[in-house]
Amino acid sequence: MSDTSSDEWLQLTIELAPTSNASVQLDQWEDALEDIGALSITYRDAEDNPVFEPGPGEIALWDSLKLTALFAQGSASAPILRELSARIQSMDVTAVQIEMLPDRHWERAWLDDFAPMPFGDRLWICPREAEPPNAEAVNLRLDPGLAFGTGTHPTTAMCLRWLDANIEQGADVIDYGCGSGVLGIAALLLGAKHVVATDIDPQALQATAENARVNQVESALECVSIETMAGRTANLVLANILARPLVDLAATITGHCAPGGRIVLAGLLVEQEADVRRAYEGAFTDWQRQTDAQWVCLSASRIE
Repeated sequence: MSDTSSDEWLQLTIELAPTSNASVQLDQWEDALEDIGALSITYRDAEDNPVFEPGPGEIALWDSLKLTALFAQGSASAPILRELSARIQSMDVTAVQIEMLPDRHWERAWLDDFAPMPFGDRLWICPREAEPPNAEAVNLRLDPGLAFGTGTHPTTAMCLRWLDANIEQGADVIDYGCGSGVLGIAALLLGAKHVVATDIDPQALQATAENARVNQVESALECVSIETMAGRTANLVLANILARPLVDLAATITGHCAPGGRIVLAGLLVEQEADVRRAYEGAFTDWQRQTDAQWVCLSASRIE
C-alpha cells in the first residue's frame, strides 16, 4: 500500500552530522536527490548558528546542515529512501523526517506575504497579477522568482524611495547586484533611458530579464554577467548588496560611475557605515544617508 495519497506532495528532511567538508557533502546529496526525482532542494542550519557575511564569489555553509527535498504528488517514501541508501553509504545522517504536504498552488504561495506597496510619491511595487491600488501611479509588476528583491526589505525599500525622489530623466544606470531587477526596472519606469543589470547569479539575470519583459522595458534593460562589465560606466550606479562586498569591490564599483554621476550604496548596517563610506570617500562627495531600522542607504556624487 502506498504511504501517500495521489494529491499529496512528499517532503523529505535530512539532517547531516557536523563535518568539516559540508560543501562536498552538500554537492553529493544534491546530486543524489536530483537523480531520484527531487523537484526542489533547500538547505539550512541544523543548529541555528550564524554564518558571517561571505566575500564576493564565496559560498558560506554551516558545518551541520538540514536538507529539505520536495517530491512530486503521489511519491512514496520507501523507494526514495532505498534509492538514497544505495547511492550514499558513507555519510553520517543525524535524522530523517518524512512529511506529506496537501496539494496547493505552491508556485503562488509567495503572494500570501507580498501585497502592493508604495515607495515615495509615485512608485508602487505590485505582485505580477494583482490589481494596482492606484492605476495612475508608476506601477512596477513583479514576480521575484528565484531571485531576491521585492521591496519588502529595508535596503531595497530605501533604494526605491531614493529613485522615486532623485532619478534624473534620461539617466544611464548600472544595477550592480540586480537580484530580481526591481531597482533597474523602477529606474526605467521613473524615467531612466537605459539600464545595465548585472549579478553573479545567473538566476538573478533570468528573473531580471523576465520582470523587465512583464513591465515592457526589456528593450531598455541589458542583462550581462559580472565578467563582461569591464569598461562600462553610467551616471547612476546602484549597488544594493552587502557591506563586505561593497568594501572589497569599491574600486570596481567606483570605476563604473562616470565623473559627476551618483552612486547609491545599500545592504549595510549602521555599524558598517563608516567602513563602507571610507572605502569610497576619496572618489565621492556630497554624501547623503537615510536609515530604516538598523539599515543604512548612502548616496554620493562622483568627483569630476
